[in-house]
Amino acid sequence: VLSFVCWIWKDSITAQQIGSGFHGLGIGSFALDWMTISGYLGSPLATPTYVMVNTMAGFILILYVLVPFTYWNNGYDAKRFPIFSSDIFDVDGQLYNVSRILDEKSFTFDEEAYNNYSKLYFSTYLIYCYGFTLATFSSSISHVVLFYGSRSVWQQFAKSYQSQRQDVHTRLMKQNYESIPSWWFYSILFSMMGFAILVCEIFSEQLQLRYWGVLLACALVFIFLFPEGVLAATASSGFSVKLFLEIVIGYLHPGRPIANIAFTTYGFFALFMALNFTSMLKTSHYMKIPPKIIFLVQILGTLLSCVIGFTVAWWFLYSVENICHPELLPKGSPWTCPTERRFFSVGVTWGVIGPAKMFYPHGTYSIIFVFFIIGLLAPVPVWILSRIYPEKKWIRLINWPVIFSVGHAMPPATPVNFWSWFVVGIIFNYFIFRKFKQWWARYNYVLSAGLDTGAAFLTIIVTLFLEIRGVYGPNWWGLEMGDHCPLAHCPTAPGVIVEGCPVIK
Repeated sequence: VLSFVCWIWKDSITAQQIGSGFHGLGIGSFALDWMTISGYLGSPLATPTYVMVNTMAGFILILYVLVPFTYWNNGYDAKRFPIFSSDIFDVDGQLYNVSRILDEKSFTFDEEAYNNYSKLYFSTYLIYCYGFTLATFSSSISHVVLFYGSRSVWQQFAKSYQSQRQDVHTRLMKQNYESIPSWWFYSILFSMMGFAILVCEIFSEQLQLRYWGVLLACALVFIFLFPEGVLAATASSGFSVKLFLEIVIGYLHPGRPIANIAFTTYGFFALFMALNFTSMLKTSHYMKIPPKIIFLVQILGTLLSCVIGFTVAWWFLYSVENICHPELLPKGSPWTCPTERRFFSVGVTWGVIGPAKMFYPHGTYSIIFVFFIIGLLAPVPVWILSRIYPEKKWIRLINWPVIFSVGHAMPPATPVNFWSWFVVGIIFNYFIFRKFKQWWARYNYVLSAGLDTGAAFLTIIVTLFLEIRGVYGPNWWGLEMGDHCPLAHCPTAPGVIVEGCPVIK
């Protein structure tokens, strides 16, 4: 990662906060690694230009308007903490010691210990990430209702069950292949729900969740599957239902972190798998693959991925020393776990302490619920303008759910991921598309698939044959996984002492 500002001002906290691609605002930073470019935001070569523009509009709004204004005006005591971090902190600017507020026996929230220790604090950017994520959720509902109203949706739903006016793909598939029996889907749905309920009842003390949690999670998935599917189909994007699930269980079942994580996991992955399953069935429909075959392949692939994923994760946890502790890892080690660390912070915020103490009505950060209202209202002016000026097609391309979606992408995505992704995407999908359209049509998506596949294979080879043996490469400055901005994570409030940072007087 290249962060030019940090190279010039090596001793300035403020300059490194501005220039750091990992821990700051990312101005002047860029990455040359394809995994950094596409790893968290998807391939820029396969993303429509208007989606990239909407995404970057949200990125600029949150990171170059809201965050600097709040941080340098010291809102929420922001200067006591890093400007950009997914970690959680105590009042002294240190990483929050969660073990001090948990009961050792029941693994539940100890309010007395919490009152004797410290409130929990966020970095400035994390406050607005939560707000934008909530706005994504509400704006998605508003956007779908306004632009794809219930009447047109119902008409399309009814047409799907009628035999007339079928497109050529549907006619060919029905002529050549048997459809998937409905009872296959129902069998998987009810058997998996029953198994989840059984697990929660048998291990209720360990999971801290009962049968009603599984039923509620499934009900919420059923409600939000449609608007999420519409956004995924029309904008290659969508909203994250994670935050809403965390809020619901946080209010209903506070002080139980494992229950919060279990409920969120059931709901989020049920929705994710439903969308992924539908997407693959749609792709196979156009490729004329027998429906029953693709169904069985998906089921088998899901089972294999569960077993392999669990086994590999367990193996790494026991074989990689200091995994997920970046400050203790050797130079060049990739085992920093940004997604898992964000998940940990979320579990503490919504599961241990709970939204009532962190946000509304007794918390410091109740402002994030204002974003729910903002998200609900934001698509309305766009919809009105699109009705007044139907000839101006660009108005309908303003997509507030996509604009707000940067909130749930950061982290693990950081500023350098966004800038690198956007620059590469604009080069291919705007400039090359306009100047060399024939080349673009023939090679763009092939190149995207090739880069993704090559990076995936290289990751496996390097991990199995080098990194698992502690070999990370030759000792040079480019080996470091950071961006050469060691002061970017430092606080700027006077008197706050953080290891590795100068103390401001």
